[in-house]
Amino acid sequence: MVKIRLSRIGRHFEPTYRIVVTDSRSARDGACIEQIGHYNPKLDFSTAVIDEEKAIDWLLKGAMPSDTIKALLVSKGIYAKYLETKQSLKAKKKAN
Repeated sequence: MVKIRLSRIGRHFEPTYRIVVTDSRSARDGACIEQIGHYNPKLDFSTAVIDEEKAIDWLLKGAMPSDTIKALLVSKGIYAKYLETKQSLKAKKKAN
């Protein structure tokens, strides 16, 4: 299964995270399929940088976000756009 999750980087007691798409069986800081953003937990959620198009694309392909990533996506409004896109694709498929 493909997951969207955090990969830790940064110094001791100064963590920063990459937002990555990875196989669920790989290690937390192991090989990733694609990096789609970054996040500093010492700052607010609003400072997180996420590539919206890539995130929505991976979610549509079936990637499962971790709880923290889902909270980030909701706070940025990306998750709502994903749900709209998914619903419109479903309606198009139903119309054909």
